Amino acid sequence: MTGSPLELALVGVGYWGPNLLRAAADLEDAEVTVVCDISAQALAAQGRRHPYVRLTQRLEDVLGDDSIDAVLVATPVQTHHEIAQRCMRAGKHVFVEKPIANTSEDCRDLISCSVERGVILMPGHVFLYSPAVVAIKKLLDDGVLGDIYFVTSTRVNLGIHRSDSSVIQDLAPHDFSILHYWFGLPTFARSIARDSVVPGLWDVAFIDLGYATLGTLARVELSWLAPTKLRRTVLAGSKAMVVYDDTSSEQVRIFDRGAELVEPHNFGEHRMTYRLGDVLSPHLDAEEPLRLELADFVASIRTGAQPRSHMHLGLDIVRMVEAAELSLVHNGAPVQVIAPDGERRRVPDRRSLDRVSGINELSRLGEDAAAINISRTAG
Repeated sequence: MTGSPLELALVGVGYWGPNLLRAAADLEDAEVTVVCDISAQALAAQGRRHPYVRLTQRLEDVLGDDSIDAVLVATPVQTHHEIAQRCMRAGKHVFVEKPIANTSEDCRDLISCSVERGVILMPGHVFLYSPAVVAIKKLLDDGVLGDIYFVTSTRVNLGIHRSDSSVIQDLAPHDFSILHYWFGLPTFARSIARDSVVPGLWDVAFIDLGYATLGTLARVELSWLAPTKLRRTVLAGSKAMVVYDDTSSEQVRIFDRGAELVEPHNFGEHRMTYRLGDVLSPHLDAEEPLRLELADFVASIRTGAQPRSHMHLGLDIVRMVEAAELSLVHNGAPVQVIAPDGERRRVPDRRSLDRVSGINELSRLGEDAAAINISRTAG
């Protein structure tokens, strides 16, 4: 698709939609021409800021407008499936904010619709376009860090308690998408959580992810109850280590540090030596991830190429959320993120696990997952 700029419609201008509208204004070959929301007040506010767009409270006006090439969906997650499906059936390409849908079943349904209609379906996992995240991906691909022993990721702040989702559904897709981009799909998820303030609503969670083929473990810490906002990820590798702090002026720091085994000279001598080298903070591009994300969506429409944040990745992230929450139901037992075709996820009896690590059961889960293709990393 070439020629005149693509015409986009934005559906939903509540919390995140206005950011999409602002970022889309910087696109060179696409423009938002229609904004849709059920709230007249929200529409009026955007109309004052962007007087060039047409405003409507009816989704039918978007679906029936043949001049609209694609739709950006920024509505509550419960509506994603219906709105995205209706848009694709109307022949529109669709960008839908994370997560792509509430359940993996709904995700698969949307993917089938995308393939059937021949349109792009792209989930909005914006951190895949962060220059810091992309820089770390290159370090991993180039082998700079060596074997990754473990990863820890902390995403905490004070509020906002959402009534329509848990802290896992709200915050985990960010970290899950980053980890998927770096390492592919994990073998299992294992979680603990609590509902500290609102009964039945998890507001703090700790999630372990295991990557059987890589021998890597990751822990994700999520909370709406932290005194300060923290977005920090640590990767410990055999050659070097990295700290990624999304709130810092130096978002990526590479530490030439590690531990190595050495041959002892005497009986009983400590066989470990520690390397304490330099710390490097690489230069990162100043591009806004949200604009890069929308530009990738537009480029995919024009070329037919798969975007970095593609629909199969969106399905995998929802599978990871489902596995993490299913683990809570089974008292923190490890749960397969994806099961072989025709089989249900294996959920081991928590009582049968080793009290320290449950390593035997996790190994069996890893063997099951290794038998199928579960890694779909995107460039």
